[in-house]
Amino acid sequence: MDNILKDVSMAHRIVVKVGTSTLTYDNGKMNLKLIDRLSMVLSDLHNQGKEIILVSSGAIGIALGKLGLSEKPHDTKGKQAAAAVGQCELMYLYDKMFSEYNNIVAQVLLTRDDIAIPRRKRNIQNTVTTLLEMGIIPIVNENDTVSYDEIEIGDNDTLSAVVADLVDADLLVLFSDIDGLYDDDPHKNKNAKFLPVVYNIESVENVAGGAGTKRGTGGMVTKLEAAKKATSVGIHMIIANGNNVDSLYDILDGKPVGTLFVSKNFEMEE
Repeated sequence: MDNILKDVSMAHRIVVKVGTSTLTYDNGKMNLKLIDRLSMVLSDLHNQGKEIILVSSGAIGIALGKLGLSEKPHDTKGKQAAAAVGQCELMYLYDKMFSEYNNIVAQVLLTRDDIAIPRRKRNIQNTVTTLLEMGIIPIVNENDTVSYDEIEIGDNDTLSAVVADLVDADLLVLFSDIDGLYDDDPHKNKNAKFLPVVYNIESVENVAGGAGTKRGTGGMVTKLEAAKKATSVGIHMIIANGNNVDSLYDILDGKPVGTLFVSKNFEMEE
């Protein structure tokens, strides 16, 4: 385990994903304190020389609070309209808060075609790589305003794993509303056992539940899919509690945080 944690601590290019449930309160309003702290921690790591890519959900969730809606629209055009409002608000906030820490951010919106079509995929890779070389922190989200497939499938857990693969990241960190993976739903079973490390995704797929909060779209199923994708291409992945974004410091200090999914490449080396 110590060797794995040491390997994780040496990560240079890191993709961090935050979900709607982390960025907003139950009433849909933005959690400004947490977003500010996230901006500070990522800026600090960037100042240390780490390359940071942030994959951020939250556009539709934030729009609910701004528009005074209690739940997401059920029709696609309603979701797209909400995404248009929320994406503007979300990026305005990120730009403002990262600027306070003297860092520049850039928005990158993706659709399925951007990943599936080779020419578009290369363009995305070139753009993100150039942004990193320029010392800019890319903030990636699904382009829910114009996309149909993604807004229905809609999870940025999978997207974050795709992005990590695209940019050849060393580490993917998914911030969630729980501490990591359990062998049962800890919200329903107080005796659920915490799993600090997973070597084989197939062995834990049966413990995944359904979707997450009514403000978000993900759940443990999508996080395990992301883990399967990331580890299969040699990227370690960690699920950690988004209420403590400072845990990124512990991760990069080689301390155990959340649930670590070990990359297949590391297992082969061992």
